[in-house]
Amino acid sequence: MRKLLVMALVGLVAQLVDGSLGMAYGVTSSTLLLIAGISPAAASASVHLAEVGTTLASGISHWRFGNVDWRVVRNIALPGAVGAFAGATVLSSISTESAIPWTAGILLALGAYLLFRFARPLRPTRPRALPRRFLAPLGLFAGFIDATGGGGWGPVATPTLLASGSMEPRRVIGSVGTSEFLVAGAASIGFLLGLGSEGFVLPTVAALLVGGVIAAPIAAWLVRHVPAQLLGAFVGGLIMLVNTRSLLRVFKVEAQLGPYAYPLVVALWVLAIGFSVSAWRRARTAQPAVTTEPELVPAA
Repeated sequence: MRKLLVMALVGLVAQLVDGSLGMAYGVTSSTLLLIAGISPAAASASVHLAEVGTTLASGISHWRFGNVDWRVVRNIALPGAVGAFAGATVLSSISTESAIPWTAGILLALGAYLLFRFARPLRPTRPRALPRRFLAPLGLFAGFIDATGGGGWGPVATPTLLASGSMEPRRVIGSVGTSEFLVAGAASIGFLLGLGSEGFVLPTVAALLVGGVIAAPIAAWLVRHVPAQLLGAFVGGLIMLVNTRSLLRVFKVEAQLGPYAYPLVVALWVLAIGFSVSAWRRARTAQPAVTTEPELVPAA
């Protein structure tokens, strides 16, 4: 029971971050499940099954708060579902030993991307309609990475759309979160076909789902107020640290490289958070003088 309560808390915190940042539910949850000893395929399968419920609740909440661009959802969700189904099929067909370094490597790269992206200054948006030829390949790639890495839909799709400078941050976050419902559903079907029902750790799924559903409406409201830049840097560093540990252990070099790798990751983490705080403070200080300017997004 204590473990299930912890998993529910993990789901709640992960959904709070995901709903207000547009990413990190799958990456954060999968990373913690891997630490708990669950295989990569089972961890990713369980997280995606839980996400079917949490993303539905999140999408409804974002819609109610006016955070969704339905044109973007239409053009990115279906290719994302195709990519997620393909990724789930690939991950289901390889051995646990082969999947661990692959999954940890993807999560490490996504963590580094988050750290880099949200440690940078902000720039104004210039709203324009993004073409389908841009959104469809993005959805396909993000969906594949999401299923094979246990998370990645948000870390790939959200920063890419933010970097385009074409959408308000709240609409990027709401649209990516809403379209993830189809992605999570397609990945779950792929895992069900590849692993069978035994591939899902159902008590963990239920705990993650309960925590996520509770947090979804709160996160949709917070998206207008929480400094996403600070959350992005914090989550990125945490994911990098945990998955650096996973890679060092799977290759049995923790004793030799750990004393160098861990301080390096922590130093980068602290540095990125420092840059994020500095950039956020500058933007907040300058805000009264630029109240008529467009909203800000991470620089490309």
